[in-house]
Amino acid sequence: MTNLFRTLVLGTSALALASCGADEIVSPGTGGNITINNPPAPAPAPAPTPTPTSTLVTPAAGCPTISNPDQLVNDGTISGPTGEYRVCTMPARFTASSTLPFNRGILYRMNGRVDVGTDGGPAPDASDGATDSNVNLTMEPGVRVYAAGSSFLMVNRGNRLTAVGTQARPIIFTSRDNVQGLNNDSSSGQWGGVVLAGRAPVTDCIAPGATPGSVNCERQVEGAAQPALFGGATPNDKSGDLAYVQIRYSGFVLSGDNELQALTTGGTGTGTTFDRVMSYNSSDDGVEFFGGRVNMTRLIVVGAEDDSIDTDTGVNANMQFVIAVQRPGVGDTIIEADSSNAFNNSTPRQNTQISNATFIANSGTRDQAIRIRGGTDYAIVNSVLVDRQGATPCLRIDNAETIQTTGDDELGVPRFNSFVLDCATDFRNGSGVTADQTQGIFNAGSNNNANFTNTLSMTFVNGANENGVAVFNPTALSSFFTTPTNIGAVYPGNNTWINGWTCNSATATFDNAVTACTSLPVYS
Repeated sequence: MTNLFRTLVLGTSALALASCGADEIVSPGTGGNITINNPPAPAPAPAPTPTPTSTLVTPAAGCPTISNPDQLVNDGTISGPTGEYRVCTMPARFTASSTLPFNRGILYRMNGRVDVGTDGGPAPDASDGATDSNVNLTMEPGVRVYAAGSSFLMVNRGNRLTAVGTQARPIIFTSRDNVQGLNNDSSSGQWGGVVLAGRAPVTDCIAPGATPGSVNCERQVEGAAQPALFGGATPNDKSGDLAYVQIRYSGFVLSGDNELQALTTGGTGTGTTFDRVMSYNSSDDGVEFFGGRVNMTRLIVVGAEDDSIDTDTGVNANMQFVIAVQRPGVGDTIIEADSSNAFNNSTPRQNTQISNATFIANSGTRDQAIRIRGGTDYAIVNSVLVDRQGATPCLRIDNAETIQTTGDDELGVPRFNSFVLDCATDFRNGSGVTADQTQGIFNAGSNNNANFTNTLSMTFVNGANENGVAVFNPTALSSFFTTPTNIGAVYPGNNTWINGWTCNSATATFDNAVTACTSLPVYS
């Protein structure tokens, strides 16, 4: 995903993407083929067969009244294995703050692009000639939203999405086929995704001569009615709060090989919070962050068909407790960090820092599991990378700018500490950086091991070898991090955060008390 500009044009009856480059808010991937398919105790148990509900869901009598001038539309009912639901279709645009209440017998539907507010411009005041609409769309715990085809949720600058579920009642964005029980563990690409736009700094500006990271540096996605822009100069901007959220079967093809991700952020700021977000079977990336300032805890990506985690255009991101598991024979990289282009030395330089990740590469013969390039600064600490099929090299670094030690906003070579690799091939040559150079950078960190033998159980739960690795203190990187007692994402004393709000599949099982991802949970 390396070209410069992209403009996404969404028509009222079809979507066409006029591509000026590959790293816009919709992205084609990195050259990998994308196929769209229609302590340890207590450890997660094998995937259960969902227990039939004693009483199938019956539809609510009608749709709730909301504060938005354009109301929810009662579009009849939809049926599936868990029962029958009232369909309440969202308006094309929320122009007033509104709450979608939970009701056991209601599913909310997106019919095309749904906008939250209108774009308030790159500045938080009216100096840019735009006035914020200040719309906050709130979803109560347990709300389920479904869509099909090109539908996606677009949260515009100066507006917010508050989707905060609970461990017992996560908020679920999914596809129509999932509701109807038509999916299997290989299904994907059945609707668009969730997009948050903000005013934090970005690079690779669309305006010629604009200074990267300034209020004049924006990137754009044009919608059916109005352009959707992101970027600005407000690092602490807030686009909402997401917690206990699942995003299933996303990544609809817009044009050619261009898809939306499950979760896409563009220029979101540190005021935006992310905790316990699960991406399941996206036909493109699991999550992708374009610029801005992203702080995220407890991220799960399962079955992404391109990159599990993609970071670009000057993002500064901190992530702690991350699980990424590829489906067998499917997926490109676990991590793709930045793009190689003429703007490698633009500032703010990307600086992504990850602590306590468990990465399971399983896609078969691929170029690499982790690719770091484009002049980015990057750190991976207290983490485990395993290649299940023994055919994909673990680590690749590209571009002289990525390993330079001097320059504007430059932290030096990528940083690895308490990072262990279990791959048949640990390092490979990149563009301008040899495998030997990459190995030297890796070996220079503390407590790294490229000859590690993993003892993981249930795919991602630490065993004795993982728990025996010395821990690096990540607070040296940022005050965002907490000091863990072990490496990896799930270890003794930190093994219950995956319970309750997740879903299970043949790829990864998290909790024997939750449903399969192919089924909707039924709440009382």
